Amino acid sequence: MSETSDSLSFKRLKWQCRRGMLELDILLEPFLDEVYLTLEEEDKQRFHKLIECEDQELFPWFMQKEKPEDSDLARIVNIIVTRVQPKSY
Repeated sequence: MSETSDSLSFKRLKWQCRRGMLELDILLEPFLDEVYLTLEEEDKQRFHKLIECEDQELFPWFMQKEKPEDSDLARIVNIIVTRVQPKSY
C-alpha cells in the first residue's frame, strides 16, 4: 500500500517535521507537503533517517555550514536544500 497525505505514517512524519527551530520548520514541512510523496522509496527512507537526527545536527547541514558524514543523510539534505528554496520577494 502506498503512502498518502492521509496515511497515519505521513501524519506521524508531519508531526516529526515540527522542530524546535523555525529555520528547520520552514524547510522540512514544505518539503514533506510538496515533495516527499514523489520521492523514490530509498529517498523516503533517507528522510525518515534524517528526521531522527537532532536539531543541533540538522541546522548546520541545512545552513550548508557542514555536510553529514553519512552519505544517505548527505543525499537527502541536498535534495531538500535544492527542492525547497526560500521564495525571494
